[in-house]
Amino acid sequence: MPKRHNDHISIKDALKEFLETNKLEKGLNKVNAAEAWAKLMGNGVNNYTTSVKLERETLYIQLSSSVLREELSYGKQKIIDMLNEELGQNLIKKLILR
Repeated sequence: MPKRHNDHISIKDALKEFLETNKLEKGLNKVNAAEAWAKLMGNGVNNYTTSVKLERETLYIQLSSSVLREELSYGKQKIIDMLNEELGQNLIKKLILR
């Protein structure tokens, strides 16, 4: 049976410890990146987004519109900055639009 800690800790700290212990940060970051994309881009872009995938420090976005892909490619760095700000950490270094 695991040893109990007698000192009190906040739920936030307990959840953070749980995530670190079980190595769940990567999976959670993938979900958070997809949610941040949907939130920041809005319905107009989300209607043409078919896939959002985070691998290492690269966010891969699959789009069904070549015109939209070209338009978004002009503002890649701004999109990366907005996503990282929404996520609260420098998680995304590169954005690839397909």
